[in-house]
Amino acid sequence: MSNLFSGLEAFGLKNLSNMDIYEDKEKEEKSNQKEEKKNNFDEADIIFDKTYTCPVCDKEFKSKMVKSGKVKLLNLDSDLRPRYHYVDPLKYDVIVCPHCGYAALNRFFKYVTSIQAKLIKNNISSSFKGINEESEIYSYDDAIIRHKLALLNAIIKKSKTSERAYTCLKLAWILRGKVESLPENTSDYKKQVEELGREELEFIQKAYEGFEEAFSTETFPMCGMDENTVTLLSADLARRIGKYDEAGRWISKVLISRDANERIKAKAREIKDKLQEVKTDQ
Repeated sequence: MSNLFSGLEAFGLKNLSNMDIYEDKEKEEKSNQKEEKKNNFDEADIIFDKTYTCPVCDKEFKSKMVKSGKVKLLNLDSDLRPRYHYVDPLKYDVIVCPHCGYAALNRFFKYVTSIQAKLIKNNISSSFKGINEESEIYSYDDAIIRHKLALLNAIIKKSKTSERAYTCLKLAWILRGKVESLPENTSDYKKQVEELGREELEFIQKAYEGFEEAFSTETFPMCGMDENTVTLLSADLARRIGKYDEAGRWISKVLISRDANERIKAKAREIKDKLQEVKTDQ
């Protein structure tokens, strides 16, 4: 092949005169392909099976968990639902014993009294037929079923109102996540979105009712949250179900609180702005 750059030697570019016109482009394309492959996230790569001992039936089993430090938090929704890059770890927040059917959110799983264990054995274990744990990852449908089983267990074992409310809240978040992940070319897309949105709102309603009751019957911290956080959360839940006056009262409590930090107050002001927008539209 002839040297297309002959003559440039005179400029001292002898070592660069025999270059392929498109070689750099090919190298760039290969580099981009490597980068694309690197960024081609596989959820299964950050999931592992963790061993648990069931506090109800005392049998060992494995449940899928997200590896620590492998997910990046992007931001929070106004009701404090966390959004992550690539994967939704919330799908893995419920632990289910495949032997007896006991299920609970991770933070509540090991706290079971003998009376509660008996209630679960009599009302759930006696008819439980097992749960499929063969898939590499949990889909949103898997997560929804697991969260509903956790909620059923919370009711059966007569758990604190706050635990039931928090489980309802997590269910609402999972339903929202499914909507956001649903491809627009899905059959009956609009119908599914409407149904999921309606179900999410029902669980938000139940979550709000639970936290409202727990506020006057339980002590803080509640589900790992301090009083100002639960107050802020209640404000947004009330806003989402159309109880704007109640939402305003919750927000006022946060804004006048002396021990609420600036981050909490900033979020309270954001919710207040959302409430103002509603009033302006009415």
